[in-house]
Amino acid sequence: MAGRIRQSDVEEVKARTNIGDVVGDYVSLKSAGVGSLKGLCPFHDERSPSFHVRPTVGLYHCFGCGESGDVYSFLQKMDHVTFAESVERLAQRIGYPLSYEEGGGKVDHGNRARLFAANQAAAEFFQQQLHDGDADLGRRFLGERGFDAAAADHFGIGFAPAGWDHLMKAMRARGFTDEEMLAAGLVSSGDRGAYDRFRGRLIWPIRDTTGQVLGFGARRLREDDKGPKYLNTPETAIYHKAQVLYGLDLAKRDISRGKRVVVVEGYTDVMACHLAGETTAVATCGTSFGVDHIKMIRRVMGDDSATGEVIFTFDPDEAGQKAAIRAFGEEKRFAAQTYVAVSADGLDPCDLRLNRGDGAIRKLVDGREPMFEFIIRRTLAGFDLETVEGRVGALRAAAPVVADIRDPSLRPGYTRVLAKQLGMELDEVARAVRGAVGNASSSSRDTRQQGPGDPAAAPPRERQASLADLPKDPSTRLEQDALRAILQLPQHLERPMLERAMQSSVANSSLVVVRDAMSVSLDQLGSNAWLETVIAQVPPGFDGLVRELGVSPLPETNEEKLPSYVRDIARALIDRDLLGQKAALLGSLRRTDPRDEAHREITRRLAAVEAERRALRAEA
Repeated sequence: MAGRIRQSDVEEVKARTNIGDVVGDYVSLKSAGVGSLKGLCPFHDERSPSFHVRPTVGLYHCFGCGESGDVYSFLQKMDHVTFAESVERLAQRIGYPLSYEEGGGKVDHGNRARLFAANQAAAEFFQQQLHDGDADLGRRFLGERGFDAAAADHFGIGFAPAGWDHLMKAMRARGFTDEEMLAAGLVSSGDRGAYDRFRGRLIWPIRDTTGQVLGFGARRLREDDKGPKYLNTPETAIYHKAQVLYGLDLAKRDISRGKRVVVVEGYTDVMACHLAGETTAVATCGTSFGVDHIKMIRRVMGDDSATGEVIFTFDPDEAGQKAAIRAFGEEKRFAAQTYVAVSADGLDPCDLRLNRGDGAIRKLVDGREPMFEFIIRRTLAGFDLETVEGRVGALRAAAPVVADIRDPSLRPGYTRVLAKQLGMELDEVARAVRGAVGNASSSSRDTRQQGPGDPAAAPPRERQASLADLPKDPSTRLEQDALRAILQLPQHLERPMLERAMQSSVANSSLVVVRDAMSVSLDQLGSNAWLETVIAQVPPGFDGLVRELGVSPLPETNEEKLPSYVRDIARALIDRDLLGQKAALLGSLRRTDPRDEAHREITRRLAAVEAERRALRAEA
């Protein structure tokens, strides 16, 4: 497993990356003033642009939905990748070599890039082979299942020739070594040396959410092929079957937007669903649906509420039922609602589309039933409900299922459903469910402890302060504009004036927090970490306000006038502070006896304030 990316590299990659260029790959941006860009927010639907990007400070912020962050968080949210993956993508974009740390030592993981490159080259080779005459068997397989050439191209399907070294020769010609091919899982090694792992098979590339090829799934075509029906890439430095979902690269956008994912059981099922319009379908790759898959779906879906839907399709055979039970065991890890969609005649999505058309798949998904109903029904099917013993046994087995429902408001309804299906008195069934609730709650807590990141275990979010909450009076406007200008363009102020501005009084309580964070972060002035340091200093609930101040456009739109604007707004804040001091001193002066020493001290301080005000105005 790759080690931690060296922090200095993380910072260097971000410093060398123009966030405007990266965001511009996803959003059409236009100028919004000096150093500011804006466009339609990619995180929510809007007609008027409220999404702002400030390349000079490396941040983006949407004033409509509140989404904000740096270039890494943007990629994480848009492409649903991990932080490390976002760093690696940007490093590759600018050609920057990353260093990794593991166990305190530095480890060179540059070969990961070679593994990605090798898999991409292999995918291109396989895809080209599908168009050659020797791939008739593969093309026939696809055609018999309703997939034409356009579908094959869309999913990048390829064909591995039946020989022992066709891929090896092609890869060597492109500069890849046998060691690199072995490390990527493209070849195997035997007594007679290395040979192609995939031979005479139809090939599906398995990609991560960014579209990089991690490995392959290969379907047996020939009767004389004694290997498994499906042969996947072995575990490698970049391919871990428990951490990939086939089709997620194509489905991620629609999953994120629609808050729905359809989990099917095979590559052709994913293809059938997508071609039928159910473009959120994904499948596991040679392994059972597990915790890592749940984490991936939650990351893509933004599974932080009960509004999402996870729909499982299972074969009606025994293996499919076992898969359903396993999925139900992990159901509590979702905040989204879970459902099951099973064809009445036992057809999987691929066969369903082939026999009944695209509409049959949409009907299958639309006819989903809640996971709990499905599991209760399957649980009861294992008992003879015509006997007292059978009904009692069924109640004991099904009561914990109802007790484990996360939403307590749903339990009474399912309790009535269970009582009706068992033919037993409601009170008797309700007692059994209540008796199982304690155990179910304990089990649920244990599961959450084992699964960090579960929404139910996460602390409630702090309410974020924002510019929209600030009063519109002139005094607050001055404070807001001054802090925004200093936060974004501190280089236009001499250090004494900057420090004096940070000592000036601020009336708005939220802006006081921002000013104090800026004041204690002055040592980071001139570095790329200035704004991030300020954000890190504020308490929870105020980081969004700092980002808004750091990203929102300045009132001055003439770039040549920016330096004088920053100085003028800082002077105005200082001058207002001095004016307040003068008023307070004059009040104290009136309340003291002219013969007292205190009166003379106040007079001296008053003269000093007046002198500072004259000097400040003389600089303007």
